[in-house]
Amino acid sequence: MEESQSALKFIGLGLTMVGGGIGAGYGIGTVFNSWMSAIARNPSADSKLSKVGFIGFAATELVLLMSFVVAMLLIFVV
Repeated sequence: MEESQSALKFIGLGLTMVGGGIGAGYGIGTVFNSWMSAIARNPSADSKLSKVGFIGFAATELVLLMSFVVAMLLIFVV
């Protein structure tokens, strides 16, 4: 019984990290695509767009970090 629960825990861990990785990868690609497109359309607004771009990158990366935290909780707490 204990062995099957341990296996299920690691399957949940893998699914958590895969989901977070795919979501973060897609989000970061979308942020940088929009950022580069906006800079290409209006190069003089580069300084304003850089702040927003880095905030968008950090918010998107937070998704991956939160999925990592959930994965660590699955390993060590549950």
